[in-house]
Amino acid sequence: MTAEQWLILLSGIVGGALRVGVPFLFVSLGECLTEKGGRINLGLEGVLVLSAMAAFGASYLSGSAWVGVLAAAVVGALLATLHGLLCSLPRVNDIATGIALMLLGMGLAFYLGKPLIQPQAAQLPAIPLGFWSDSPAVRSALQINPLLPVGIALAGGLWWAFAHTRAGLLVRLAGDSANAARALGYSVPGIRIAATAAGGAIAGLGGASLTLFYPGSWNEGISSGQGLIAVALVIFARWHPLRCVGAALLFGGAGAIGPALQSVGIGWGYHLFNTVPYLLTLLILVITCRPGQVVPGSPTELSSNR
Repeated sequence: MTAEQWLILLSGIVGGALRVGVPFLFVSLGECLTEKGGRINLGLEGVLVLSAMAAFGASYLSGSAWVGVLAAAVVGALLATLHGLLCSLPRVNDIATGIALMLLGMGLAFYLGKPLIQPQAAQLPAIPLGFWSDSPAVRSALQINPLLPVGIALAGGLWWAFAHTRAGLLVRLAGDSANAARALGYSVPGIRIAATAAGGAIAGLGGASLTLFYPGSWNEGISSGQGLIAVALVIFARWHPLRCVGAALLFGGAGAIGPALQSVGIGWGYHLFNTVPYLLTLLILVITCRPGQVVPGSPTELSSNR
């Protein structure tokens, strides 16, 4: 390949990581917050899909993409709150409830979103990071989602809150020792419901990025399992919000390899390269999740809520 083709390939992978990684970032941050409180939410796949549909529908009806972003956060918070409330009941399993909520969210999205498959909705404006290049391919590859800076700021805010704020310390306390939280007079179910709802709102922003930026349309297969992959991302990041940024960009870059190769005329193995994020997920789970061993950094209460 020529030097220009190498530049286009590299720009495609970097730009793809910044685009494709945004939904991973928001969903992993939402799951990180939820699990820090001692609860697992496998229903975030349903949250992601339903929020994506809500964002597209609200943007289509209002004509404003930012109204769609707000709608996605609200819908994500509502579905996650339902998960938190159900898991607060006696003898209710987090994982089983999460799977049920995932199916509920996806079913609602597919049913309510059927009229939205054809229409076009207002899209979020791109941030042009390729202005320095004369190559149209490079400029096109480096069109960045405006929600990406929001996600990075959220990651920094969560990291700071967990270490320096009362609310963050309470979430960590509920996730590490429910008995200690109760002994201090705090409501563990209340803390976990709040953390789960906030995590759902954050994950909902990932849904908005799918339908309002990339790929920028609504269809029933839009998430491709990104909500479930986020659980592996959180394990890979060791429940650290800032590491979630790097993990999301890694998975985004892995998903961008195939399209980047196509942009320079290499079409062989396209579908094979599309499996890289899923292979990474399996690899992370095999390496980090071993029977009888606790993953370093994991909230202690997670093992008792499965």
